[in-house]
Amino acid sequence: MVKKWTKMPELVVGFDTETTGLSVNYERALSYGFCEYRFGTLVAGFQFFVLPDRPISEGARRVHGLSLEDLEAKRATEEVLSVEAGLVRASSLLTDYHRRGAYVVGANVARFDLEMLRRSYQAVLGRNLADDGLVLEALRIIDVVEHDLAIEPERDLRPRRGLEQLCRHYRVSPGGHDALNDAKASVEVLKEQVIFNNMGQMSLHLA
Repeated sequence: MVKKWTKMPELVVGFDTETTGLSVNYERALSYGFCEYRFGTLVAGFQFFVLPDRPISEGARRVHGLSLEDLEAKRATEEVLSVEAGLVRASSLLTDYHRRGAYVVGANVARFDLEMLRRSYQAVLGRNLADDGLVLEALRIIDVVEHDLAIEPERDLRPRRGLEQLCRHYRVSPGGHDALNDAKASVEVLKEQVIFNNMGQMSLHLA
C-alpha cells in the first residue's frame, strides 16, 4: 500500500526519460533527465541524449519533438551518447544516488522509465543491472501518480493522472515532455502533494 508523504526526504532525485516509443520491451530512451533536490530546493539538474538503435515512432516524435536529425544536431551543444554509453551512464548515476540515500521521484517511473532501463540494459549489454550494482527493487521510489491515488483514490474525481494532469491539478509548471523539465515537474508535484497532506503547510523534515 502506498503511503501518504507528509515530509520531504532530505535528498530526492527526479528522473525521467523521453523514448522512441511506449513499449518497455522494445523501445529505447532518447534522453535521460536528472534533477537533485536537497531539503526541497533544486541544487542540480542535467540531461543527456542518446542516438537510438531503432526508429523513433511518429507518435513519440509528436509528443517530444525529437527526430534523429535533431539528436545529431545536438552534438554541437549537448552531450549525445550511444545507446550503450547512455545505459551505463544512467545506471551509474542511479546507483550513486541510491548510495547517497536519495529517493527517486517520477511519474510512472518504476513501471516505465526504470523498467525500460532494465530491459534495454539486458538486451543491449547482455547483463543485468544488478550484475553492475543497481538493484531496482532496492531503490527508494516515490511515484507521484501512485502517491496521488493514495491521496485521492476516487478515479471519478481524477480519471487521468499523467504528469500533465497532475501539473494542472497542483498548479505546477509542466515539463513539456523534456526529460529534465519533466523530472523537475515530478518533484514539484511531490512538494505540492506534501503541502496538501499537511493541510497547506510545507514540511521539509527528513523522511
